[in-house]
Amino acid sequence: MSAALDEYCGSIFWNDSFLDRPDPDLPVCVERTVLVWVPLAFLWLCAPWHLAILFKKKPPKAPFSKLYICKQVLAGLLFLTAVAALALTLGEDYGPSSDSLALKNPVVLYVNPVLFAVSWLLVMLLQEAVRRREKTVDSGSLFLFWLLQVICEIFPFQTLLRQALTEEGISDLPRFCLFYITFGLQLVALVLSAIADVPTDLKEVVKRNPEAGAAFVSRITFNWFNRMVINGFKRPLIQEDMWDLNEKDGTSHISQEFEEVMNQELRKARIRLQRKQSKKKSKSKSGPDQNGLAKGISQDVLVMEDTGEKAEKKKKKKKEKKPDNSNYPKSWLVPSILKTCKWILIESAIFKLLQDLLAFASPQLLKVMISFTQDKTIFMWQGYIYAVLLLIVTFLQSVFLQQYFHRCFVLGMKVRTAIMAAVYKKALVVSNDARKESTVGETVNLMSADAQRFNDVTNFIHLLWSCPLQIILSIVFLWLELGPSVLAGLLVMVLMVPINGLLATKSKTFQMKNMKLKDKRMKIMNEILNGIKILKLYAWELSFEAQVQGIREQELKVMKKFAYLSSVSTFIFSCAPALVSLATFAVFVSVSSDNILDAEKAFTSISLFNILRFPLGMLPMLISSMVQTTVSKKRLEKFLGGEDLDLMAVQHDNSFQTAVTVSNGTFAWGSDAEPVLKNVSLDIAPGRLVAVVGAVGSGKSSLISALLGEMHNHSGSINIKGNVAYVPQQAWIQNATLKDNILFGSDLDENKFQRVVKACALEPDLELLPGGVLTEIGEKGINLSGGQKQRVSLARAAYSSADVYLLDDPLSAVDSHVGKHLFERVIGPKGLLKNKTRILVTHGISFLPYVDEIVVLVDGVVSEVGSYSSLRASKGAFSEFLDTYAKEESNKSDDWKESASDTEQMDVVPEGQDPQADSPPEDVVSVTLKRENSLRHSQRHATRNGSIKVRRNSSARSKKDSEVTKKGQRLIEKEAMETGKVKFSVYMQYLRSMGWGYATMFVAVYFVQNVAFIGQNVWLSEWTNDAVRYPNESSYPAHVRDMRIGVFGALGIAQGLLVFAGTLLLADGAICASRTLHTQLLSNILRAPMLFFDTTPSGRVVNRFAKDIFTVDEMIPMSFRSWVLCLLGVLGTLFVICLATPLFTAIIVPLAVVYYFVQRFYVATSRQLRRLDSVSRSPIYSHFGETVAGLSVIRAYGHQERFLERNKVTIDDNLKSVYPWIVSNRWLAMRLESLGNLVVFFSALFAVISRDSLDSGLVGLSISYALNVTQTLNWLVRMTSELETNIVAVERVSEYAEIKNEAAWTTDNRPPDDWPSEGKVHFEDYKVRYRPELELVLHGVTCDIESTEKIGIVGRTGAGKSSLTNCLFRIIEAADGQILIDGVDIANIGLHDLRSRLTIIPQDPVLFSGTLRMNLDPFEKFSDEDIWKVLELAHLKDFVGSLAAGLQHEVAEGGENLSVGQRQLLCLARALLRKSKILILDEATAAVDLETDDLIQTTIRREFSHCTVLTIAHRINTILDSSRVMVLDAGKIVEFDPPGVLLEKQGHFFALAKEAGVISTQYTAL
Repeated sequence: MSAALDEYCGSIFWNDSFLDRPDPDLPVCVERTVLVWVPLAFLWLCAPWHLAILFKKKPPKAPFSKLYICKQVLAGLLFLTAVAALALTLGEDYGPSSDSLALKNPVVLYVNPVLFAVSWLLVMLLQEAVRRREKTVDSGSLFLFWLLQVICEIFPFQTLLRQALTEEGISDLPRFCLFYITFGLQLVALVLSAIADVPTDLKEVVKRNPEAGAAFVSRITFNWFNRMVINGFKRPLIQEDMWDLNEKDGTSHISQEFEEVMNQELRKARIRLQRKQSKKKSKSKSGPDQNGLAKGISQDVLVMEDTGEKAEKKKKKKKEKKPDNSNYPKSWLVPSILKTCKWILIESAIFKLLQDLLAFASPQLLKVMISFTQDKTIFMWQGYIYAVLLLIVTFLQSVFLQQYFHRCFVLGMKVRTAIMAAVYKKALVVSNDARKESTVGETVNLMSADAQRFNDVTNFIHLLWSCPLQIILSIVFLWLELGPSVLAGLLVMVLMVPINGLLATKSKTFQMKNMKLKDKRMKIMNEILNGIKILKLYAWELSFEAQVQGIREQELKVMKKFAYLSSVSTFIFSCAPALVSLATFAVFVSVSSDNILDAEKAFTSISLFNILRFPLGMLPMLISSMVQTTVSKKRLEKFLGGEDLDLMAVQHDNSFQTAVTVSNGTFAWGSDAEPVLKNVSLDIAPGRLVAVVGAVGSGKSSLISALLGEMHNHSGSINIKGNVAYVPQQAWIQNATLKDNILFGSDLDENKFQRVVKACALEPDLELLPGGVLTEIGEKGINLSGGQKQRVSLARAAYSSADVYLLDDPLSAVDSHVGKHLFERVIGPKGLLKNKTRILVTHGISFLPYVDEIVVLVDGVVSEVGSYSSLRASKGAFSEFLDTYAKEESNKSDDWKESASDTEQMDVVPEGQDPQADSPPEDVVSVTLKRENSLRHSQRHATRNGSIKVRRNSSARSKKDSEVTKKGQRLIEKEAMETGKVKFSVYMQYLRSMGWGYATMFVAVYFVQNVAFIGQNVWLSEWTNDAVRYPNESSYPAHVRDMRIGVFGALGIAQGLLVFAGTLLLADGAICASRTLHTQLLSNILRAPMLFFDTTPSGRVVNRFAKDIFTVDEMIPMSFRSWVLCLLGVLGTLFVICLATPLFTAIIVPLAVVYYFVQRFYVATSRQLRRLDSVSRSPIYSHFGETVAGLSVIRAYGHQERFLERNKVTIDDNLKSVYPWIVSNRWLAMRLESLGNLVVFFSALFAVISRDSLDSGLVGLSISYALNVTQTLNWLVRMTSELETNIVAVERVSEYAEIKNEAAWTTDNRPPDDWPSEGKVHFEDYKVRYRPELELVLHGVTCDIESTEKIGIVGRTGAGKSSLTNCLFRIIEAADGQILIDGVDIANIGLHDLRSRLTIIPQDPVLFSGTLRMNLDPFEKFSDEDIWKVLELAHLKDFVGSLAAGLQHEVAEGGENLSVGQRQLLCLARALLRKSKILILDEATAAVDLETDDLIQTTIRREFSHCTVLTIAHRINTILDSSRVMVLDAGKIVEFDPPGVLLEKQGHFFALAKEAGVISTQYTAL
């Protein structure tokens, strides 16, 4: 072989003597053969892939770019040089001057020019192919070819130069010149191939997404991202700065790909399921059918029994029902994901494999480096080559690793997106059966938590095969180094795994406990914030503060245990490396005296052990997260594999004569449920107005749902001609502007829009809303009242100009006169919709005479159909219905009339304290299921929180004022999002709350630990130098050996103990900090004035207690510790390298500067990207929650597609900040790893330079340290960034811990114990306003109230009635004037002294979760007898006595497990228990049934006869027997006399009484 090559080259191919000298060189033959063939072979291998394009694609129309022309010209020139070289050889051999006897040129001089000429032509073709590829800007393979070519040419370059210099002249001038010309051209080509050639059509795209125009080099170093980083450094990034996504990363592309695969897999899974079921069925057939079960057995049991028969029927429908839990298609989700993403998976796997293999090259290079320093006979140049090789290997490793990570994180992002899109799409078509199985919250969870789980697992999916591979390779290499003694170290490592597992399970139980306590604490906090007004009125804050603190202390105890446990596992983890190396080395040297530990062995093994630590640590984590994901997988498969709504349930056949036809329909809420509607047949002619009436639970709403196709059709058919508009019973409002809510995706027609707004009585509301039609409506319509929501919902239907209108009781939520207006202008015979078909479910009897036809439902069966008059006459179910409702309406009219006159115009609640804020809008399904048990559900809801609503509106009193109060209208301040760098003072504050002692000791202990670590390694290098001191084995003394092992071990153990101590100190300190911060926050929030709670959404405060306190508890200590460890680790490494090679100090400063800049740039950008990510993530979930809540509306209008698109846009907005965040991490890692690689390179290089003065131990030490530094540097930046992100929580907590408090709870000026003994109240020119910038609410009230007087306070909405009570309790402080009670000025005493001596029975009965006893007497001042006595007076004794737990009966959150009447009576009992001289009765507007109301009134008259009673009345008839009546109007007292006198006066009071129908004779049933 060699001889043939010798002949081919005409010179010797290989001879060892070339390298065996201080100045080595390669033989010319090698340079002309191998070094030429390698790059060209690479080129020819890559060519076919490019050339294929030439035959497929037509050339683009675009003109040639300058860069392209340059590249082609260069290739042409190179082709000419090759031709010239060939001509030169031919001329020498066969030219006129050639000597026929002389030796001919060797073959190689003919072959190479030909090879090159053909290759350069090929390059020209490839460059054209690249131009024709769509959306490509350069070619990576061409760049690599040029790079290889230039590297290979460097060798002949220096050979020729050296010859020319030594031989004093150039032997072969023409070839010499040609070579250097070629080399120059190739260098230029290399540079050009690294520049992106962006075609004109891509230029716009590249502006919006630089990645699309990034060249190969820029892509592997992530240089294209620089622009974002620099922007982020200059100023905080905002959503507008985000770049467009690549098309392949966009939601629509991902979800489309995923859906295609998913549908195939699902089909297969369903077929598998069918087979399985048919097998089961053939078995179960033999058993007897046991269907004759009593109806009493719960539905589920029945379902289980029915499976056999039902599945038969359902066989025709391909999809199965899910009678029991296992019946849904399984194990299709993971295959779908894998198939969708197979290419990314394969690419990333290749990168990971390459990186794993390269990781093992470094220890081998370290080994040769050490032997190089030991053996002084090795030539210097070899050392330099090793150093350069180390640089190249580490660099390649970095590139592969970052590409792998990038692909994995993008894969995770894609999986999350695919799942989110799929869940959303499924939610739009899911059937009611499937819907009942999960609440809205659970469905949203699928989208947030479960999709995120999949995201996290896919990030690390390759570790499943990579970890075992790394472990096996490490063991193999270690065995080669140390032989069997490796097993000792391995044994130690393997033993660690179960210990860690044990600790993990133990700590899991602690965490579960902690979560329970957290939930409990958050539940109480929630209640405190929702009932804060009651707490203040009753002066109960201290009791609740103690409750929360009690739970918090338990929580901290558990946290302490948890922290101690984790410090044990930290101890084990930090001891592990020391113990492993100790065990291995001790066994190695003890086994036989021949084994001597030299530097090569020691440091190579240590760096191999370091590689081994990662996979061993990762595997258990990976496995546990896989287990968690299987849970998510099951949930997702169940949801996504569930059955869809039957889209054919309602036909739209336009050939029918009637508008709506139902023939023999039997409908149920699920395939297995009892039918709710039986044998319904209806024919409705076009353009008719049909009313559907019936008692509660007779199936009215169900009929509407059936017409919408939402119900399960057991038999019969429905046909609806044309399209449908639907108004649900509970209005569904989107978080969008008012205009968008009404347009609902239709195009704007301004005239029509105005007509609709006017007809729906929305004009007065628009004047009050701050932004008119463009006012943003909050989630669930939070800043609209119930009536307004209903009108918007109706306006949406009216605007949609459909053919058939289904109106589900839209008039019940609005006041009667508004209802009348809506009926006249919109629904009725003269309304906007007069020519459309309308089906109206109603309870309002007054409208029935005007409808064309009435359908009466009784228990799901149509009992009568006909006109009003004919049904009245027939005396059937209809007249019964009329009688029942006539009674109810008369009861209601008392309270309706009084408020009707002016509440409706006033009931804009600009502020966002909404009557229904705490009840989410439920969809039809759940409403219908729940309605059976709460009769007058809607009225009750409409008047929750009435007190707040009423007095709120006082700020928007009249149109004239509303302009002025604009500034007061922005009630809810926007939450401040922190930007920019966190102040140093915040860190100080955290350390302060931790205690300086803890903080300093902790850092000191860790510092000493780090010193021990360095000491141990320096000791090891000393130990390895023994091998040089005692060259022959026999002379190595045993005592030296034992001492080496002993000290090495002792230092290792000391490290572990120090870490243990440090962690314990930190744990104690952190718990101190948590305690301090939480206590400050809690006590301050409870002392905040009422105004704060009115202007701050409770969610925001809850968030401080939940998320921010969680961060302070768990995240900050962790990231603080990691940060200190990383910092010390980096400093230690640099110290050791400088110790070994003092030259290195010169490099530290420039490296540190670069590091600092990279770090600052990254932290600024990354922090803001994280914030943007979390800000843009919540809209996805809220939009989803909204969609699920309004499903029936969206389906009815047929807007599924529009919502799908909207969802894609929302997810894309989020991805726009997620993707840059992923890239920013890679950008950082690439930069830092390059820094780390430079540290490695320089430490190796300086070791080579100063090898004469170094011992081999230190070289091994410094390089093995340097190899580790890359990771640590990377972590240090991550930790800094994380610490900055987390420490913001301290800032947020302290922000709320420093709110201005209300007045002191107790002062030195304490009233006498029996005060108020008489109960005289005196107002002296009293003025008050809610907030400094608002108008006065009370304008100088002056009056005297004598002892035991009974005063009624009346007035229209917003007259200041509620403000009066707020003043008595100093919920709001006086602007001027004073209130004296028994001669004591209430402004001078403590709030608790004042509030605990007055009693109030508030409007809404607020109860807290806890025992009944706690609700009556939280401070436990009274005996049980007192409490029973009071319960008897409040008519609750029998009820409480009948409860199993009696007084210890647990009240649910908000008192949900008691009826409204019982809650009201409990509030009465509270008042009776306090027995104070002054009672304020804020009359309940909530629909307490008349009986309870009566009980309350009589009890109060009897029990409080000796007290002063102030009643704020909403119904005038309740105060006609009071001693005096105070009439308020616009914050002034206009009348104050006994009721009889006032009625004769015929003033304000008379007008109010007349409106309420108290005095007039027209007291009708209406």
